[in-house]
Amino acid sequence: MWPQLWGTLLYVPLLYLMGWLMARPLALLFPNWRSDQVDLAGLVLALFLLLTTLPLRLRRVWLEPNPWQRLGLAVPGALALRSGARGLLKALMLLGLVAMGLTLTGQAQWLGEINGALLLNGLLLLAGVGFAEELLFRGWLWGELELQLGPRKALLLQSLIFALLHPWYRAPGLEALGQLGGLILLGLVLALQRRADAGSLWGAIGLHGGLVGGWFLVQKGLLQISPAAPAWMVGPGGADTNPIGGLLGWIGLGALLWIRRRWWRKDGASGSP
Repeated sequence: MWPQLWGTLLYVPLLYLMGWLMARPLALLFPNWRSDQVDLAGLVLALFLLLTTLPLRLRRVWLEPNPWQRLGLAVPGALALRSGARGLLKALMLLGLVAMGLTLTGQAQWLGEINGALLLNGLLLLAGVGFAEELLFRGWLWGELELQLGPRKALLLQSLIFALLHPWYRAPGLEALGQLGGLILLGLVLALQRRADAGSLWGAIGLHGGLVGGWFLVQKGLLQISPAAPAWMVGPGGADTNPIGGLLGWIGLGALLWIRRRWWRKDGASGSP
C-alpha cells in the first residue's frame, strides 16, 4: 500500500514541477511576458503532461485496460451531452440563487453588461478550469483513493484534498473557514454529480466550469456588487468575491447535496448500482 500511496502523493506535484521547469525558457524567448504568464504556461504544460501520462498510469497501477472510460470521459455521446447539460443547468440555478439573493437584499444591482471579450473569458474559464480540475480531482484522485481506501473514505477525502489545495487561507479569520467549508461542500456535490451520471465526468465538468465561468460573467458584467456587502452573505474576497464561502453559496450547495443524498449509499465513482 505504501509504495502506491507515495506514487499518489508525488505524481501530480512532479508533473507540476516538470511543467514549471519547462516553462522557464519562455521568459527568455518572450521577454515581455509577465511572471504570471510564464507560470500559466507552466500549468498548461503540466496539464499536457497529465493527459499524456494518465493512460499509462491507469494501465500500470490500476490495471485498467480502458483508461479514459474509467476516468469518465470516454462515455456514450448521449450520456456526455445529457450529463454536461444537467451540470450546466445546476450551475445556472446556483448562480441565479446567489444573484437573486444579492439583488433582493439590496447588496447588488443589475447591470447586464456583457461583451465579446467577457464572454470569451467566461467560456475559457468554463472549459479550462472545469475540465482540468475535474479530471484531476473527480477523475484521477478519486479513483486512486478508492483503490487504496475504499469508496466511502475516498469520497470524503477527495473533497477535503480538493478544498485544501485551493487558496482558502488567504481570506481573513472566520471567512477562511467559511471558504474552506464551501469548497468541501463543492467537492462533495461534484463527486455525487458524477455518481448520479453513471460515471460520466461531463456533468461535474459542466457544473464546476459553469460556476467558475458563470460567476466571472456575473461579477464582471451582469451585477454590481456593493463593496459593503457582508462577507458572511456573499462570500470572502472583496473585489473578487467567491460566493461558495458565503451563506447564499452554502444554501445552494446544501440543497444540491440534499437532492443527491441517495448517491451517498452508492459504492464507487461510477455510480452504477
